[in-house]
Amino acid sequence: MAKNSLPTYAIVELLIRLEKYDSAIGAYKDHTVYDDEVMVKTSGGSIRFPEHLIIRQFESPELITENELIKTAQWFKATV
Repeated sequence: MAKNSLPTYAIVELLIRLEKYDSAIGAYKDHTVYDDEVMVKTSGGSIRFPEHLIIRQFESPELITENELIKTAQWFKATV
């Protein structure tokens, strides 16, 4: 999927939801799409999301489980 076809605000919403699990993630800066994965650059570092998770956040955010959010937050890499 092209970068422009993903709703950026869905990524921002996911970052807000992930703050609960890791406040160091920070705010959205940019993102790049790789196959079925999206690398998001934040003010705190970078985090990868499965593309399907961003689409679910856009279409049906209530279907994203707390376990999925916890697992995703663990993919955060802080800027050193």
